Amino acid sequence: MNTANQKSLEEISFQIILHAGNARSSAMEAVQFAREGKFEDAKRKMEEADQEFYHAHHFQTNLLQKESSGERVDPSILLIHAQDHLMTSMATKDLVHEMLFLHEKLQTRGESL
Repeated sequence: MNTANQKSLEEISFQIILHAGNARSSAMEAVQFAREGKFEDAKRKMEEADQEFYHAHHFQTNLLQKESSGERVDPSILLIHAQDHLMTSMATKDLVHEMLFLHEKLQTRGESL
């Protein structure tokens, strides 16, 4: 891989980290809103998280397309970190969806955590 491609790979890795981190933060903010019973705000934050995941996946897809077209993509520690960050953020989002459901269900029953 030449220097320009390596730089591009680093930029893509940083974009994945950025957007995955933003998505995770938005999802965690949604939990805070749900704790306060602000479910519309929580939903808005989850929509923001979905948009950030869309951007992160776009950069990830670019890498997959490069490799599938025959361009060599050498994994670096930074790229591995980016992929790990994306996957843990996705797992967080899935758990947050369940937490929002539970908070809303408890509130409709007049209970709280």
